[in-house]
Amino acid sequence: MLNLDKAAQVALKAAIKGRYVLLEYFGRLSQVSEKNQAGLVSEADLESERVITEYLLAEFPAMRVLGEESDYKNPGQGPDISERKNGLWIIDPLDGTTNYVHKFPIYCVSIGLEYDGELVVAACDVPMLNKTYSAIKGRGAYVNDQKIYVSNRQKLTESLLATGFSAYDKSTEQLEIFASLVNEVRGIRRAGSAACDLCMVAEGIFDGYWEKNLSPWDTAAGALIVTEAGGVVTSYDSDSYSPFDKTIVAGNPDIQRQIKKRIGRFYRS
Repeated sequence: MLNLDKAAQVALKAAIKGRYVLLEYFGRLSQVSEKNQAGLVSEADLESERVITEYLLAEFPAMRVLGEESDYKNPGQGPDISERKNGLWIIDPLDGTTNYVHKFPIYCVSIGLEYDGELVVAACDVPMLNKTYSAIKGRGAYVNDQKIYVSNRQKLTESLLATGFSAYDKSTEQLEIFASLVNEVRGIRRAGSAACDLCMVAEGIFDGYWEKNLSPWDTAAGALIVTEAGGVVTSYDSDSYSPFDKTIVAGNPDIQRQIKKRIGRFYRS
């Protein structure tokens, strides 16, 4: 039986360890590489993932770790379904690498734990905002030990939304969805970090968020934080969510439903 309290504390400590690495390298990078069509990778990403992975495996040696940079170096070599049963840490050591490289302060460390097929623990640390978000399944969501909730706005016209676009996505689908919403809401933000966007939905800053072409480490932690804050998270074309889905719609129940309905006009799976 998994000790959720221990797992949550380990996730938080791992996120803080990643924070220290990112702050150490911020503004002082010497190595930045292009990952084909997967964005940028810096020595900060690699060192943060190394530190986090070593700590997680020291605390839970029977579990597996799926990280963005390890997956990039060994594509398709991540944990299989059977290995996931005893616990899978899903980590992004630096979500928002492009922001980080350009010294734009919206980036974070994202750590989620899937156990027996469910997301059960999450931690996201946003260094430049001095905020650490966390959640345990069934126990609510928190930022810096203060409980948080999604917003209660019901009208799109009063909502602030977030989304993301991949520089490598040549389809017009996201732009069509964006164009259909932009004049009906108070604003749409593209901050460049899926995990940060989800945390801001959980905190009631954003009322809703949608994005496609995502990987498990982009959303695993943030999705649990949103649901534990009273929000709804699904894929574009179902009423459920898995970190292995490629699309996500999140928000308070009213706004999430309206965004998803709008996406249905344009989405081609």
